[in-house]
Amino acid sequence: HLHTLAFNSNDLPPYRDITPKQLEILITQTIFQTTGLQGLSILMDDVDEFSASTVIAWLMYTRETLRRLFYNVRTSPNVNILEICGRQKLETLALAHNSITGVEPNFQRFPCLKSLSLSHVSISALDLSLLLTACPKLESLELVNLEIAMSDAQVTVELSCPTLKSIYVEAISLDKFMLEADSIERLHLRDCALELFELIGIGTLKYFKIDDVSVIHLDIGETIDNLEVVDVSNFTIIWPKFYQMISRSSKLRKLRLWDVAFDDEDEVVDLETIAVCFPRLKHLALSYELRDGVMHYGLQGSSNLENVMVLELGWTVINDLFSHWVEELLKRCPNLRKMIIFGSVSEVKSHEECQILANFTSSIVQLMRKYMNVEVHFEF
Repeated sequence: HLHTLAFNSNDLPPYRDITPKQLEILITQTIFQTTGLQGLSILMDDVDEFSASTVIAWLMYTRETLRRLFYNVRTSPNVNILEICGRQKLETLALAHNSITGVEPNFQRFPCLKSLSLSHVSISALDLSLLLTACPKLESLELVNLEIAMSDAQVTVELSCPTLKSIYVEAISLDKFMLEADSIERLHLRDCALELFELIGIGTLKYFKIDDVSVIHLDIGETIDNLEVVDVSNFTIIWPKFYQMISRSSKLRKLRLWDVAFDDEDEVVDLETIAVCFPRLKHLALSYELRDGVMHYGLQGSSNLENVMVLELGWTVINDLFSHWVEELLKRCPNLRKMIIFGSVSEVKSHEECQILANFTSSIVQLMRKYMNVEVHFEF
């Protein structure tokens, strides 16, 4: 009656002294005692190499009933997962430290696959595109640290998937990344270097997150009226262009701008702009920036953020103006319920730095006496 089995080398400290061959036998004996296995997870980060013939036997024995496969096994030669598990009932497939070559969508088809994750996988841009074609019901895609085989001087990835709802891309360097997805709702880019990223869709995007990404040209489409979450951190931004891109998102509920550098030193993002353009905003997160006497997320205008209930504020370098900034933001959020303050505290503090921190603490204590209904948290 067992439906799920998981083998993880990190969970096996008593077995560290046994050989890969002995571990193969242990896994084989366990798998072959099951009938109707639906979930199989084999994550062997700390094991050098398994026999390909043994791993193929595991997959051949379970493939007709498997719904979920998480596979991180080094073998010699490489095991072709697509060839073994294609045309079956697999719904979730996560591959790591594997190579994929010569994808044939007609033969290696995954008619039921909804979730695909590729991590530290070697694959060409063409095979990646063909693999998505072989998954007609795919909804979730994760691409982490892929080794994209180069066919010419430029590394270009063009993907098309009409059913895709969520994509996560991490640690990938490309010249061009173009994605056509008419059902996309979630887009998350992290730790990537891209010259061009372009999303082609019909305006279904709801969640957009970009973290520590270098990109020269970013285009997430003109029809983004349904955006509900915009989360930008560790990013250099051309504000007018980016703002023009998201300003029509009147349904925005969460906006996060954290450690954002502005491409033009004269550009300042003020609360008035945020309040007017995003009237439904419930969650606002801003990191304090003061450069050359100019404050980003300044306090110009008088419009309140009526619907904001959660406020996240933080600093990288604290000064006495931070307390004043926090106070003014509190005044602009009359219905606030929760405030979280993030601070960076270095190991070695000068007397002046300690005094600023002490003054800030005193200011917050006095301030919160006025706002007894606001729950306050500190993260250092």
